[in-house]
Amino acid sequence: MQHLERQYHIGCVPGDVGRYCILPGDPGRVPAIAALFDDAKQIAYNREFNVWTGTLLGEKVTACSTGIGGPSAVIAMEELHKCGADTFLRTGTCGGIALEVQSGDVVVATGAVRYEHTSREYAPIEFPAVADFQVTGALVQAARSLGFPLHTGVVQCKDSFYGQHSPEASPVYYELQQKWESWKRLGVLASEMESAALFVAAAALGCRCGSCFHVVWNQEREAAGLDQRMSEDTSSSVKVAVEALKLLIEADRSAEK
Repeated sequence: MQHLERQYHIGCVPGDVGRYCILPGDPGRVPAIAALFDDAKQIAYNREFNVWTGTLLGEKVTACSTGIGGPSAVIAMEELHKCGADTFLRTGTCGGIALEVQSGDVVVATGAVRYEHTSREYAPIEFPAVADFQVTGALVQAARSLGFPLHTGVVQCKDSFYGQHSPEASPVYYELQQKWESWKRLGVLASEMESAALFVAAAALGCRCGSCFHVVWNQEREAAGLDQRMSEDTSSSVKVAVEALKLLIEADRSAEK
């Protein structure tokens, strides 16, 4: 009965978490997300995994932080899934790439560039990292209803934060810089570190996953001399994720009638 045991990393057992989960990176953001739930309480906190469960529209929902990057994000997804979760919304921050993506905007990912390694342990590289259509639609509808500046499209995922921000310092600077130029020419909206792994792992597990991001900064706008201000208030993407969860809960209930 291994599936009933307490999960090694997140410290949860079946019954601790809801079917619907919001996945921020920062453990410190979890209480702010849980504050938007009803009757939320902390279930577990181990390593980077801070887990709170409450309800939305009477449905059990969970927020679980994942730390930084694909490996820990997929550990959270796998273990939450073993505890009964099947719908995941990643909410976090990103750096803009396309010039129209400005600090403070919201990006909803339709797919992700697999410039990371975690997803390769779930699917061959030919398999695309694509967000769930229904979850993505709910995120878009939520962002529009809340009135946030919105961009939808492909994001890039990497394993090294400083590989993006200081590529010239790396011995493989030539590859990092050439690939970055490719992302720009392909119209990639923004860069982050988790969606590719989560989208592919969700496909392998038979789960639904989507993601939305708050844009902190756009280094390409900076390089082009365009006006911008750093925006570190992540409440917009959190509100979008919570509202999207409500839409999904309502849609799932209607489908079950």
